[in-house]
Amino acid sequence: MYTFSNKLRIGSFIAMAVGLICLATGFLSAPSTVEEAKAMVASAHGDDHGGEVAHGDKASGHAEKDTHGEAAAHVGEHDASHDEHVLHQLQNRPWSALYVAAFFFFMISLGVLAFYAIQRAAQAGWSPLLFRVMEGITSYLVPGGIIVFVILVLCVLHMNHMFVWMDADVVAHDKLLQGKAGYLNPTFFLIRAAIFLGGWIFYRQYSRKLSLAQDESDDNSNFIKNFRWSAAFLVFYLITESMMSWDWIMSVDPHWFSTLFGWYVFASMFVSGITVIAMITIYLKSRGYLEDVNDSHLHDLAKFMFGISIFWTYLWFAQFMLIWYANIPEEVTYFVTRIEDYKLPFFGMLAMNFIFPLLVLMNSDYKRVNWFVIMAGIVVLLGHYLDVFNMIMPATVGDQWYIGLPEIGGILFFGGLFVYWVFNALTKAPLQPKRNPFIEESRQFHY
Repeated sequence: MYTFSNKLRIGSFIAMAVGLICLATGFLSAPSTVEEAKAMVASAHGDDHGGEVAHGDKASGHAEKDTHGEAAAHVGEHDASHDEHVLHQLQNRPWSALYVAAFFFFMISLGVLAFYAIQRAAQAGWSPLLFRVMEGITSYLVPGGIIVFVILVLCVLHMNHMFVWMDADVVAHDKLLQGKAGYLNPTFFLIRAAIFLGGWIFYRQYSRKLSLAQDESDDNSNFIKNFRWSAAFLVFYLITESMMSWDWIMSVDPHWFSTLFGWYVFASMFVSGITVIAMITIYLKSRGYLEDVNDSHLHDLAKFMFGISIFWTYLWFAQFMLIWYANIPEEVTYFVTRIEDYKLPFFGMLAMNFIFPLLVLMNSDYKRVNWFVIMAGIVVLLGHYLDVFNMIMPATVGDQWYIGLPEIGGILFFGGLFVYWVFNALTKAPLQPKRNPFIEESRQFHY
């Protein structure tokens, strides 16, 4: 049985505490009035370089010269609308940082659940020794899913402005959003989220129950049930994961859409999940557990890290190239915004998620070197955090972004919670299954 290290436990608590303090500071420092927002932008860019302030001065000067009162009123309304928009962006920043981190760690667990179900449905012979590690990681679906759902409920209650289509006033003046109102409406949105989370968590809990029951059984009936449930779950997962990506991520920018987006998000969560499996497996082996897991198991996990990184790149390029080449204004603005306002996270993400894995993980020998896999895993995870950051932030905070206390706090809090929950779950059952029909094949696996 695995024993939760006191150092790791205390470290997770410290990370959560520091993260909460940073997040709270971010929320408390957010502006509450337009004047505060203007002052924050002015101080960030220099007293005479605040975007909305300079714009307002210029517009006011123009209005004084304009002999038509109607034009002057229009300029004033535009200024007020712009200032209010900046206020909403700055207020969104701590919420967005919270949401990005919450979704990122949740998607790791969901990616592992998909990988676990695939191994079960395929009756893979190499991976049963890793099932308890996967089940430990997927245990985070419960707290992680609840937190994400609570954030979505708070969005519906207008505690923030991340999902603009939830604002009735915005929809009333937007024909496109009115056309999508049958799908993008708060009640149906939350119903779908509850169905997604309910289905994912149910499969995880039931499959775990069957997995533990198989250890004490004198036949393979629980194994067969797990196989059937896993095959059925993958159908449910492929449908709901795509819909989740449309609802929880793509709809923050409801004027834009991509038919590849569900696959793109899947690739990101899949490679992130596999990476965490590899890193936790290496850690457990270093502590004297998982004695039967060998270099070939780690080599296969690293191969998946490399292969799915290339798959992610293929989907990213297919999405980017078609939209950029077509140059349709309502589509290409998605990437123009990110290239102009998010150069470092946008191109940094590409380097970390494609160029780095390509150069580092292509060599077969390096995939068997534990510290090398850990190093590659850290870069891959940071790269996919930036991927989620790039998907959410431009639509919610625009160019009013930077990496500060809320962003760091979100990573620390949810990282600490993830570590605590996963490693605590690993203590609940033996790390090696006893009666899986393929356990001996997994033990003798060599590549």
